[in-house]
Amino acid sequence: MRINRQTDFASGLMFILVGLGFSMVARGYTMGTAARMGPGYFPFWLGILLAILGAVVAFGAFSPKGTGDRIARVDLRTLLWVLGSVVLFALVLKPLGMVLSVVVLVITSSMASHEFSWKGAVCNAVVLVAISLVAFVYGINLQMPVWPAFLSA
Repeated sequence: MRINRQTDFASGLMFILVGLGFSMVARGYTMGTAARMGPGYFPFWLGILLAILGAVVAFGAFSPKGTGDRIARVDLRTLLWVLGSVVLFALVLKPLGMVLSVVVLVITSSMASHEFSWKGAVCNAVVLVAISLVAFVYGINLQMPVWPAFLSA
């Protein structure tokens, strides 16, 4: 047998590993029964379902139908920009507040794009700040600093 679609095979393996990992962790909780579910019941079976879905996807990669593909090479520069922006967001959230931290996150992660433009990054930042304010601050009343401490005093 030959793997015709490497991306499907890699995706299937990832689903299998994540699903089995969740199921193994969920076994540490009380399972219960279908009629009286414990806290581990739903994540266990959801993990099993994800692993089965992964097996179906991985098995489909052996199908002779369709065109063959290869996994693209990892662009390390892009990966570092995106991961670095998330780490930076976590570091500056408390001192800068949510609004400025989201702006920093969006602009820093936008640097990963090969089609980067300041206009697009700023527009995305404004929209994401508005959505974040509505969802987290006003929607679910999440207690976090919205503005830096020196501005709210």
